[in-house]
Amino acid sequence: MDSRPTWGESMRISSRTVVLCLAMAVILTAPIIGPARAGTMQTFIVLYSAQAVPADAARTITNAGGVFVYAYNAIGVVIARSDSPLFRDTLLADSRIENVSSTAGFATKLRDVETAGTSGPPSGGPVNITVADSDSLSPLQWDMIQIHTPEAHAITGGSPSVLVGDIDTGLDYTHPDLAANVDGANSVNCLSGAPVPGAVAANDDNGHGTHTAGTIAAAANGIGIVGVAPNVRIAGIKAGNADGFFFPEAVVCAFVWAGTHGFNVTNNSYFADPFYLNCHNDPVQRAIWKAEQRAIRFAMSQGVTVVAAVGNFADDLAHPTKDIQSPDDTTPVPRTVHNDCVDIPAEIAGVLGVSAVGNLGLKSFYSSYGVGVVEVAAPGGDSILQQTPAAPNGRVLSTWPSALLTVTCLPARRLVDASGATYCYQQGTSMASPHAAGVAALVASQGSVKPGQIAATVQLTADPVSCPSPATVSLYAFFPSRNNGAPQACQGGPGSNSWYGKGQVNALSAVTAP
Repeated sequence: MDSRPTWGESMRISSRTVVLCLAMAVILTAPIIGPARAGTMQTFIVLYSAQAVPADAARTITNAGGVFVYAYNAIGVVIARSDSPLFRDTLLADSRIENVSSTAGFATKLRDVETAGTSGPPSGGPVNITVADSDSLSPLQWDMIQIHTPEAHAITGGSPSVLVGDIDTGLDYTHPDLAANVDGANSVNCLSGAPVPGAVAANDDNGHGTHTAGTIAAAANGIGIVGVAPNVRIAGIKAGNADGFFFPEAVVCAFVWAGTHGFNVTNNSYFADPFYLNCHNDPVQRAIWKAEQRAIRFAMSQGVTVVAAVGNFADDLAHPTKDIQSPDDTTPVPRTVHNDCVDIPAEIAGVLGVSAVGNLGLKSFYSSYGVGVVEVAAPGGDSILQQTPAAPNGRVLSTWPSALLTVTCLPARRLVDASGATYCYQQGTSMASPHAAGVAALVASQGSVKPGQIAATVQLTADPVSCPSPATVSLYAFFPSRNNGAPQACQGGPGSNSWYGKGQVNALSAVTAP
């Protein structure tokens, strides 16, 4: 589920509903974000040419009229704030600085939060603890049945030696279906661009992060649901705020945190704001995409498998032509885009891009796609084309914070377990990505696959899915691209195509692969 209103559920769920008609969309225009206005505090990404931060960086920021926030020495990035209209130009006069970009029209402010957190299960331990998918709401988990997690769990439920980071809006560390698996010591709040550790700091104030976390690692404890990898540890890496925005300073912080704290897998069910597609050649965006790229590559270089949703706009990301929704922290300006404009993190090389399918195994009506962008598909739900007896509302059920159930989950989608634990039905590629991340965690738990090969194993063990027949494709005519209005089309064969990549993930095949 992306953070913008889309056909998949928005993280601003209290005020958004599924959009069914593009003709109702209104395109507004406004000036693109430019240099800071005097008196307007903004957050900036400062990108050094060398992938290291010099010792005098704080003084350089101060002398340019800014406030030094944090330095990411491993990737040559500094987070700063300034209200000076000359701040960017002053820094660019320094030959060591490659670029500077404002990340939003307002400064992100970290709330006062408690930094202490409770740690989860200890690392280490057996890798083959089996679990039974017999929790109270397990019969409603069509998504798990579809990717064969119950059969996989007869072999392994994952290992507590594996740590998954859910880069999202945080997670409810008190939820009865998550608490046993939450690693509070490795949870963190990254909203300001500087890490604030602890489960309390990373608490979810939206609901989205708790939902994705449950799909990955809800415990097999008799309560509610069972996640794909119910024995692994999960840490909340809070990079999305209560309104569902993921700004670059938080995304950079999140990936560097994952890379320096021993994470095996990260799930990323969002795109980095404020630009839906970040263009390499745009001077305003260049520092943003390059800083995020450096952070993601750093995490991967440290053995982190990065899994990401491809989005809910029914776009062919391999052939983008228009972006009508950026920047999304102010009034959007429709613009022409090309292949040098990418969805971050899904389109960063090495990231496992995930499209969504429904209960019939077809691509979800809203899911974006693209040759070379989608590596695998996973259940994300489809409330329009794929309602079935097993999935009556077409959506995916997962954990939800009890304090937010009546605030951010629509009434018809709420569910309360007999124990009082709370759940919500959602749909989106946000729901698909954590299924793939969970399978990656199961593979990592086997201990026989090197970190760099985990994503490849998930792909190689996926069930191939061919492009649908013309008659089936015609059903998608009502759901053209949200950005350029192009009809949806599938390209490629059963071994690899634009809608399903290598196919739908298969947890059983993944844990039994040689």
